[in-house]
Amino acid sequence: MTFVRTRLALDRMAAGQRLLVRLRGAEPARNVPRSAMEQGHEVLSTTTDADGSVLLLIRRGGPVRAPAPAGSPS
Repeated sequence: MTFVRTRLALDRMAAGQRLLVRLRGAEPARNVPRSAMEQGHEVLSTTTDADGSVLLLIRRGGPVRAPAPAGSPS
């Protein structure tokens, strides 16, 4: 279930944006990074916080689009 929430957040983001996820428990700490990479995202860092939770920084994969010129519709 943890990756489902992570994936929903990633799906709402543009390619190249970053998402910080806090994971609690050994299973999500193993499975979420693996699943994110399988989906084409990049795991930038994994750190363990003082309370034992894992902080995972993910960069959204996919083609990075150039920003639209000022004044043009998105």
